[in-house]
Amino acid sequence: MRIGVNARFLLTKKMEGFGWYSYETLSRITKNHPEHEFIFFFDRAYDTKFLFSENITPVVLAPQARHPILQVIWFDFSVKKALKKYKCDAFVSPDGYLSLTSDMPQLAVIHDLNFEHHPEDLPPYLLKFLRKRFPLFAQKATHICTVSQFSKDDLIQTYKIPADKISVTHNGASPVFKPIEETEKQTVRDKFTAGKPFIVFVGAIHKRKNVGRLIEAYKKLKKNPDFPFHLLFVGEPMWKSQAIQVSEADKQYIHFTGHLSLEELASIVGSAECLAFISYFEGFGIPLVEAMRAGTPVLAGNLTSLPEIGGDAVLYCDPFSVDDIQTQLEKLVSDKELQKTLTAKGLDRATQFTWDRTAEELWKGIARILPKKD
Repeated sequence: MRIGVNARFLLTKKMEGFGWYSYETLSRITKNHPEHEFIFFFDRAYDTKFLFSENITPVVLAPQARHPILQVIWFDFSVKKALKKYKCDAFVSPDGYLSLTSDMPQLAVIHDLNFEHHPEDLPPYLLKFLRKRFPLFAQKATHICTVSQFSKDDLIQTYKIPADKISVTHNGASPVFKPIEETEKQTVRDKFTAGKPFIVFVGAIHKRKNVGRLIEAYKKLKKNPDFPFHLLFVGEPMWKSQAIQVSEADKQYIHFTGHLSLEELASIVGSAECLAFISYFEGFGIPLVEAMRAGTPVLAGNLTSLPEIGGDAVLYCDPFSVDDIQTQLEKLVSDKELQKTLTAKGLDRATQFTWDRTAEELWKGIARILPKKD
């Protein structure tokens, strides 16, 4: 069979959530299934490192699809035409966007529906586009894969999608995340937080990540002169309007790294006293699993998918309560026995979430939409 693939988020030096998901799953699927051909559709010049195996044919389609209008053109005209030209049997989209004008079997990976529940988190033009298009994508899809039972239930309730049309394919985490030695931890502290122990946040700086309340809770803890921990943010603003502003006085304790390599990220997560991931909406929450793999205790929000992913290996807080965030964060960094318990449970729980397993489950979804041989 010949399978068309939306590969537009495989970007050199700019890999974010959809890009890493595409990379980790497609690199495995294409290698594991040499009996099939894969046509990778890019929207700009591509890096050959994304041609994971000999059964991949790269195709660049115009226009570059980063604005709603251009996305409609790319999917509904360019992709539709290319699927026909290259005689594809099915189309797979790791970011959930589909060609609404093609009659070909299509699989959408829909990660979450945050925009349906928290419209205040997005720019108005993007909100309008997503709320118009994603119900159509969900209805159009021959099959949907999503990353948690929470997201599956949300798709069923919000878009009235039949349960048997949706498969849960949990995300994984890279094996580069693992416990590290104390000497390396100190090297990381020296580089990023003036040698001091630190609490880390990982992810795009986005309203739903709740960074404002995290900073507020942290600053209340920092009023105690004996509180030794700095706060380190690893990630970039989703939009410039959501960049965080901190005072010059606070900058001696609150640090921002911007985008880092995966190896640098793993070193930071493994060196942190804890991960603070207190989002109020997540489809999965990969940083939880990364921290658990690294043996780093986690404080997470108690809503949406996070309890499903963290289980009893994570300490939870009410993400809308600054007081509760403060209380639980102080508890986590001060209680060494709790840290040991969560570290042990986290290392064990993290083994449930691997990219090998994700790729296997995603392939099962793809296989469901492939035309049956005579």
